[in-house]
Amino acid sequence: MDAPVRTPLRPVRTAAEEALALTLQATLDAEAGQGRIGEVRRAALDAFRAHGLPHRRVEEWKYTDLRAAVRDVPPLSTAPDAAAEAEALALVPSVPDAARILFVAGAFARGASDLAALPEGVAALPLDSAIAAADPLADRIGALSPDRYDAALALNTGFLKEGLTLHVDAGARVARPVHLAHAFPGGKPAAGFTRTVIVVGAGAEVTLVESFSGTVGVAYHANHAMELVVGDGATVHLVRLQEEGDAALHLGTLMLEMGRGAKLNHFSLAQGAALSRFSVYGRFAGTGAQGSLSGVTLARGRQHADTTLLLDHAVAGCESRELFKTVLADASHGVFQGKIVVRRDAQKTDGRMMSKALLLSDAAEMDNKPELEIFADDVQCGHGATVGALDDKMLFYLRSRGLPQAEAELLLIQAFVGEAVEQVESEALRELLMDRMVAWLAKRAA
Repeated sequence: MDAPVRTPLRPVRTAAEEALALTLQATLDAEAGQGRIGEVRRAALDAFRAHGLPHRRVEEWKYTDLRAAVRDVPPLSTAPDAAAEAEALALVPSVPDAARILFVAGAFARGASDLAALPEGVAALPLDSAIAAADPLADRIGALSPDRYDAALALNTGFLKEGLTLHVDAGARVARPVHLAHAFPGGKPAAGFTRTVIVVGAGAEVTLVESFSGTVGVAYHANHAMELVVGDGATVHLVRLQEEGDAALHLGTLMLEMGRGAKLNHFSLAQGAALSRFSVYGRFAGTGAQGSLSGVTLARGRQHADTTLLLDHAVAGCESRELFKTVLADASHGVFQGKIVVRRDAQKTDGRMMSKALLLSDAAEMDNKPELEIFADDVQCGHGATVGALDDKMLFYLRSRGLPQAEAELLLIQAFVGEAVEQVESEALRELLMDRMVAWLAKRAA
């Protein structure tokens, strides 16, 4: 009797996954002949076909079920006209004294970007121009990608077309911030994918600001990835302000490599989007590198906000500090996943990670998952996580001094998030961030 023929199992794909794979394939077919970039994009498509969107059984996404969240896929965005650029500019926050580079629904907006007026020591090219000109920075695309599969990054790479390459000259002290502004105007859903490749030369210092904003009530998809190389002895101040529209899906990825003696001061504020996830893959590749990553998440309604970090201490004598504060109101859901990996040769590593969450409602939910994975024996590493409510004694004290309930709560919440905001070195940027947070808190209390 012949043995039964076994048909290989095929993963069941959702309609959204099928639509994304088909759109990716069609885009690649229409834009053939990109050399190495084409190969990188095709590899991303193959990976997405093999793995699809993550779900709760995928450990890194167990708290953020992207497969369940993405039911349909909006059409790809198109190049903006002058009216769209003007509408986008109205959504963009004003960053004091900054040179602005604008992306509208994921597409580079030449007419509203200050490429010709960038500070001395900074050079930038739209990504499509950099690829066409075989710019060395464009050849770095994918060099910092993590070893593990990441669906958000795979989609960003598969749709790779729009974005920017930016170079800071060695030794440059850039006087003005560079503002990378992303805005989704208009009333129709669309999907935008942008990629930024930034190389900061040895000994340079620069302040970069990323902002993400969009129209309220529009279910658009925004997917952005940044590859950042901080050269030996360089210093980067990076502020990220995520204020997407309340119906949006926001997926952000930061891939980071730090050279010898490099310093990074990174702060992220997340208070927009129906569902957001910000993933950081950081590698300490040079001895003496120092990284400080901090952030604040403010969520209300049924918002879902996820911050996930993987920091790889690959060499000796590096220091990392992570401090994240989350404030959750109504039935919102916060997620913090942080992992510090210390390799066998990374002796004298000093790594500390802390996540603190404040629940303003019994219906709010916070998932904390800090981790250490240490293979060296001469290290100082620690992590912690707390979840709690406002202090009743402090509220009573403030009320007894004549403050209304809402104002007393506002003061306590400001004090709670203030520790993280203080990590931002620039006073002007600290004020901008606090103003945005106070406006959010005041709106909640109204």
